[in-house]
Parts: sequence; structure tokens; C-alpha cells
Amino acid sequence: MRFPEGFRFGTATASYQIEGAAKEGGRTPSIWDTFSHTPGKTVNGDTGDVACDSYHRWREDIALLADLGVNSYRFSVAMPRVLPAEDGPVNEEGLDFYERIVDELLVRGIEPTVTLYHWDQPQYLGDKGGWLNRSTAYKLADYAGVVAHRLGDRVRTYTTLNEPWCSSYLSYGATEHAPGLGLGPGAFPAVHHLNLAHGLMAQAVRAEVGDRSDVSVTCNLQLNRGDADAVHRLDLIANRVWLDPMLRGYYPDELFAITKGICDWEFVKDGDLEQIHQPIDVLGVNYYSTSLLAMSDRPQFPQSTAASTAPGASDVDWLPTEGPHTAMGWNIDPDGLYDLLVRVHNDYPEMPLMVTENGMACDDRLVSEVDPSTDETVKAVHDPDRIDYLRRHFEAAGRAMDAGVDLRGYFVWSLLDNFEWAFGYTKRFGIVYMDYETLERTPKDSFKWYRKLIADRAIPQA
Repeated sequence: MRFPEGFRFGTATASYQIEGAAKEGGRTPSIWDTFSHTPGKTVNGDTGDVACDSYHRWREDIALLADLGVNSYRFSVAMPRVLPAEDGPVNEEGLDFYERIVDELLVRGIEPTVTLYHWDQPQYLGDKGGWLNRSTAYKLADYAGVVAHRLGDRVRTYTTLNEPWCSSYLSYGATEHAPGLGLGPGAFPAVHHLNLAHGLMAQAVRAEVGDRSDVSVTCNLQLNRGDADAVHRLDLIANRVWLDPMLRGYYPDELFAITKGICDWEFVKDGDLEQIHQPIDVLGVNYYSTSLLAMSDRPQFPQSTAASTAPGASDVDWLPTEGPHTAMGWNIDPDGLYDLLVRVHNDYPEMPLMVTENGMACDDRLVSEVDPSTDETVKAVHDPDRIDYLRRHFEAAGRAMDAGVDLRGYFVWSLLDNFEWAFGYTKRFGIVYMDYETLERTPKDSFKWYRKLIADRAIPQA
């Protein structure tokens, strides 16, 4: 198949995962600075203090994007760089940094796709309860307006939130992500306040740019298989808890039924759902793998395992999935992407979609070898498993388009190997290899494969 003209081919990154310069340019700590500096929270005690040093090397990274040939780049703005103090002045130096990135991307013919919140909440908000505090939603709306005012319609798409499932369930229900409170059902207020923030942020962006830029949100929707009751239960908790209020203006009654006794939902105030239900132009879908579920009679709420952190899911078991698996231990199921895109399209047919993240963690090795065309010794990374993964998932996306899905773009995660949250620097998702000692960047074979796909708008077979 060939992808249509105007299809958005991109890669994606996130500020805390690549920028570094944690104490430069007026930036103040985020909850992830605090979390990663807490002993035992990340593998090897890794932090984002330096990461890929993209704060200083952003021109080098944009040159890689230009070489790759993408027409869009999804990156996030760090709120602690823009509003480093609560109720304090806007940090013009922080805004200048992101404005330079936007301007350089446009010079290179690359459309900026800006994620406004990719988890690096300022610690001053975390100190007041973070997403458990309703006022955080309004602070994020103020911040969104500040960014949209400065960057304006030079940004093709403003994405309000990235993966609110993680920002609530993993961060407040469990302990894997900052702030890691392990509250179990106590995460539901964070769920609602994230939904509210999305609606308020969308309105703030619209007030600045009108219809001259797209407004979006990105969700890591789950495609589960197995027992029908378990699948339905998790669909309510993991998917419809976001999509129904955002796209339809209500929470499903069944969600209240399955959470009865563990959550009273009194934090949903009059008028909230009208605020949440704002028109958006495209829905971002992040997809990596599927899960296999069965019902269980376990009475306790799971406090730690990342797969089972959703409140109300204590009577669902996650079963082992068939291989092969990625370096993250996630199964490889391209059909899951097809099924998910078709399902979302069928349920919300008016909504255009984009795959805003898809990629594979591999145990990549940097090697030195002789280039036969020049007889020079060069560095290389051969990652055939990642190429096969991407090929099969692009094909699944193409089949979904043939089935009628209005798919507007596809962003490979990630441009660079980077700080993979609690896993530190032990997992490599990039199509560019990072030497964390020298900060040298080396395009992998998957980079060259993706470059050919973009140039031909067709999927290379090898």
C-alpha cells in the first residue's frame, strides 16, 4: 500500500526524557526530578538530569529529523521551564527555548506537534496534591494558554495530555510513576481532574489560536483479549473513562456500577462534564501491545504491578501472553493495533485518529564495522527485530485505513534512546542510538528503513 499525500510521518519525544539541563534556563524541579532522585525509585538510580542533553543539542536532533525526512515532530513542553514558580512570572527564557525549536522545525519543513503535558508536573503543584487537587486542572489551563499565546498557530497540533492513564493509575493508584503514592482506588480523583484539565486546556488553546491550529489529546488505549467480562470491565476503566467524557460528555453508568463501594465520585462537580466535553480535531492513540485477561476472585487491590493498577480491577487477572516479546516484556501483536483503530473508529466515527506512539524496545548494540563503499570504519546499530515490528504495525495501520479508519498520521516512538522513566537508561526505544557517555547519536538501521518508507510513502519489505 501507499500512504496518501498529507499523511503525517513523524517521531516523538518527551521533555523530561531527552532535555536534561534540569537546573538551567530557569527550570525548577518536576515531580519526576524528585521521584528519580529518591533512592530505589528508578533502575540504577538513573535521573533525567542530563538525559540526551537535547536542551543544548536540539539543533543536532532537528538535523536528524530533517535527514529522516519526517514532516511532523511530536515533542513536549516542560511546564517547570515555562512557569517555574506557582503564581510567579512566566519564564521567558523557557518559552524562548521552545520557540527556537518551533522556528527551526518550520524552516526545515517539519510541522510541530506540541504535547503540553507529558508527566513532568512542577513539584510545587505536586506539593499540593498534584492531580488529586482540583486546582491543578486550572493551573494547567493557565499554562496551556501561556504556551499557545507565545507559539501561536505556528504549531500544527496542540495535544493537551499524554497518556492520562499513566498520570493517574500508575502515579497515584500504584507506585511505578511519580509521585508513586500507591493509593489504589484513591486514584479516581486524579482521573477526573485530568479529564477536567483536558477540557480546560483545550479551551485555553482555542482562546489563543482559534481554529488555526488543531487541538488533540493522546490516550494509551488498551486492547485486551480473553474473558469477555474481564475485557469489558477493563475497557470501562482504561478506555471509556477517558473517551466517553471527552468525546461524549458523560461517564458510563457501568463505570459507576463496577466501582461502587470503592469510589463515590463526589469529586465530579456540576458543570464539569460540559467543561470536559470540548471539540477536538484529532485523537492520538498510543499503542505497543495487548493483554490477556481472566476474571479472578482475589479480594485485595493490587498495589504495585503496572498491568493491574486500575482501581476496580482487583478481580481481573493478567495472564501471560504468547511471545515473542520486546525488551520491555510486552507481547508483539500488530493485529491489536488494527483491532484498536477499527474499534475506536466504529465507536467514535466522527473522530480522525493518529498513531502518536508506536515502537519497540530492543537490546541494541553499537558496533564498529567497515563501510564497503568507502572502506572507512563506521559505527552502526543493526536492529532487524525493530524493523520487523514497525513494518508489521505500519501494515496493520494500512489495513485499518482500508477498512475505513480516518488515520491522519503515525509517529514512531522514539527518535532517540532516552530516559525510560522508572527503567532509567536500561531500555532503548530509539531509532537513533544514544551513547550516554559521549552523547553521540548514531542512526540505527531502523532509522534508514523508516527514511525509505517516508520517501516512498510505501512500506519497505526488508
